[in-house]
Amino acid sequence: MSDAAPTTAATDPTSTSEPRDDRRVDALTHEVVAAWMAGQRWYAAKGLDPALRLIAALEGEVDGVRVSTQLVIDDAPSTPVLYQVPLTVRTEPVDALDEVLIATDGERWLYDGPHDAAYARWLLGTIDGGATVQADGASVEGQHLADIGAVTAVRVLRGEQSNTSVICDVDGGGGQVIVKVFRVLHHGDNPDVTSQAALSAGGSTRVPRSFGALRGTWPDVGRDEGTATGHLAFAQEFLPGLEDAWRVALQAAQDGVDFTEQAHGLGQATAEVHAVLAEQLPTVAAGTDEIASAVGSMRQRLEVASDEVPAVAEHADAIRRIYDAAEGLEWPRLQRIHGDLHLGQAVSSPDRGWVLLDFEGEPLRPMPERSRPDVTLRDVAGMLRSFDYVAGALQHGDHPTDASGWAHDARRAFVDGYIAASGTDIRAQRTLLDAFEIDKAVYEAVYEARNRPDWIGIPIAAVARLVERSAPDAA
Repeated sequence: MSDAAPTTAATDPTSTSEPRDDRRVDALTHEVVAAWMAGQRWYAAKGLDPALRLIAALEGEVDGVRVSTQLVIDDAPSTPVLYQVPLTVRTEPVDALDEVLIATDGERWLYDGPHDAAYARWLLGTIDGGATVQADGASVEGQHLADIGAVTAVRVLRGEQSNTSVICDVDGGGGQVIVKVFRVLHHGDNPDVTSQAALSAGGSTRVPRSFGALRGTWPDVGRDEGTATGHLAFAQEFLPGLEDAWRVALQAAQDGVDFTEQAHGLGQATAEVHAVLAEQLPTVAAGTDEIASAVGSMRQRLEVASDEVPAVAEHADAIRRIYDAAEGLEWPRLQRIHGDLHLGQAVSSPDRGWVLLDFEGEPLRPMPERSRPDVTLRDVAGMLRSFDYVAGALQHGDHPTDASGWAHDARRAFVDGYIAASGTDIRAQRTLLDAFEIDKAVYEAVYEARNRPDWIGIPIAAVARLVERSAPDAA
């Protein structure tokens, strides 16, 4: 690159703040990218100045536009984070990309890649190539795509925090494809890719159809083999114009509209997804070690919550007894699950009914743990908590509404639907299910205490209700 001094000209395009002052540096290099990264939604170390190290870069060219996918480690936080930063470099400015211009030296214009159709063409072409591409210390390997046509236009979904999803219009009758670009990279398969690919392979219509994924290998001195491997991007069918179940349920509860039919269908969809995952991916028996590990995690979260939230501490002894009782039960086989299921992870399709999205698992869990076989009741518990949150949100709205009865009916209908589709009476596993739901509510209590203290009553009320119902010594 030239030694001319570039000008930074970008802010987070989803932000309403004024652009930051122009900065001049020696070249279009890390310093420029670091200054820009600090304002992006997906940058995890908010309030810190990124300290970047380039460990690998994948270079390509399409339609005369240079594409550079940089893998950089940020040493600013106490635990370094590996990011994927796709960039496009053009020799002429593009007015439509002004909002995502990172820098220019007057000869080249550096843009945030996912907003540039040239990057989408390169990415889908690389996925479709099915061959390994190597450059500057890294390699990627694609999977052959279905015939989806050429990219004609792109737009980036707004509001996402940890990844960047690009909606691609394609010609040839292909409709639209959504490509999720993983910003924070981890060693190991991403369950969002492997779970949905397995569901598509098993013929499930309860997820968008998978088209392909891009895997990468990069240097990692912390691993014995010296390299790490993980997913960089994932392409799948885009289902436009569908509202998520959270919005649909919230409106129904606010209007006092019965939601039991929809909740029943959502329970059926969840059970169907679990069944296909069990067919397509390995399952394991829940042995003593597996059960002890799961309950141990519950106990650890309880101790943290008891220290931070006095209202949780009041119920801690009773919760421990429930966990003890759960540990002594016979657990169902462990399998791949959604891992972070709630109403916001489902959309209603006129043709398919409920479709589940985002199988990446809990963002705070290490990547290998997110793919580990687990208990399907964890997903059931997550959805039950989500119905409670609909009622809680209305109780804390501008016009407080008591929707507790609505939530009770929706929860019951969801369980009925799950039982009908799975053939398993999960109500007979009430103690185990309640343990998972309490664990989720305990986690929520910590979150609300730290972020929305006015909402702390939602998870605390659930803890009190479940403890009263399920405590071994309860009447």
